[in-house]
Amino acid sequence: MKLAVVGGGSTYTPELIDGFARLRDVLPIEELVLVDPAADRLELVGGLARRIFAKQGHPGRIVTTSDLDAGVADADAVLLQLRVGGQAARQQDETWPLDCGCVGQETTGAGGLAKALRTVPVVLDIAERVRRSNPNAWIIDFTNPVGIVTRALLQAGHKAVGLCNVAIGFQRRFAASLGVEPGQVFLDHVGLNHLTWERGVRIGGPDGEDVLPKLLAETGDEIADNLSLPRPLLDRLGVVPSYYLRYFYAHDEVVQELATKPSRAAEVAKMERELLEMYGDPTLDEKPELLAKRGGAFYSEAAVDLAASLLGSGGSPYQVVNTYNRGTLPFLPDDAVIEVQATVDGSGATPLAVPALDPLYSGLIANVTAYEDLALEAALRGGRDRVFKALLAHPLIGQYAYAEQLTDQLIAHNREHLAWA
Repeated sequence: MKLAVVGGGSTYTPELIDGFARLRDVLPIEELVLVDPAADRLELVGGLARRIFAKQGHPGRIVTTSDLDAGVADADAVLLQLRVGGQAARQQDETWPLDCGCVGQETTGAGGLAKALRTVPVVLDIAERVRRSNPNAWIIDFTNPVGIVTRALLQAGHKAVGLCNVAIGFQRRFAASLGVEPGQVFLDHVGLNHLTWERGVRIGGPDGEDVLPKLLAETGDEIADNLSLPRPLLDRLGVVPSYYLRYFYAHDEVVQELATKPSRAAEVAKMERELLEMYGDPTLDEKPELLAKRGGAFYSEAAVDLAASLLGSGGSPYQVVNTYNRGTLPFLPDDAVIEVQATVDGSGATPLAVPALDPLYSGLIANVTAYEDLALEAALRGGRDRVFKALLAHPLIGQYAYAEQLTDQLIAHNREHLAWA
């Protein structure tokens, strides 16, 4: 089995490598290719990756290359984890929206649209080159904004499934609180990527006992603290929103915070420099503790699970993925991309049925889906007017004066990445 990781020079990669090494019985990789144009970073990450495999006794071969076509050739699955423009572009995404009093974040709001415009064309080019090499290869997308990028891939006819680590993070934390194995915890997880709620926490599977009321009663303060949301809000909702919902439920509060502290991009850039220095230590043969602060926790377990199911080597019976709606949420088009529990096999992901949603959730989902439709149109076809319409449709923006100003700033800050600008 051959896997390729595009964006293999990411500081995330050792998290992925650690999972591949530990879970080799689930996903028996014979060759793993790390592909990245940044040769200096790639060699540092590749060296650590080989040492992790060696320490854990993994027999697979790790190859590094800056040649995309050679790297993905004959791969059974290709995992995408790229960041077009790097941390410098992220720094911009997180700052210029604040000038309008709008949240500055790399996947939500105006910054999220900027990232989609930079990313979709690049991902589609990569996917087409994968298809030319091996039309049967699966593409696993971890590249944000996952929902928009996955929809672009599916719409272009690629064999693709989107992946996020939010759900598996909740699963692991809830399992620890309940004192059970993570595999015993089934989440009633529903929404769009980075716009999801846990409506139930079931033991043993989709028909198991719902222990979410117990979790909220006994650990609600801890859950609320982790989400930076007030405990009374969780009690009134009776669900656990993803932490990205804070940008909606406490937008103005978040904007004030972001305007008065260093950006997350600046923090991550500093962390990446430290991590790369560590990766260059020839005695390091495990992922460093600092990597846990970088983000992407449990990403490797989710990626192994998904790849194993798609390639027929194992995998969990139910997994939270991003895939076509296909009537699962009846208020959305069939070709909207949603994030829900699904069964996954060699034919792809099939969403499980979802009980009717309260308008409190379905209304916001429908609104953000409309924005994502317009965002994808802007990413595929370009043009200032399309960018403006996407920003105007976003529930965190919605005012024409803000949309006008943000459109100008988005184009000015991303001109080098926009072929039409």
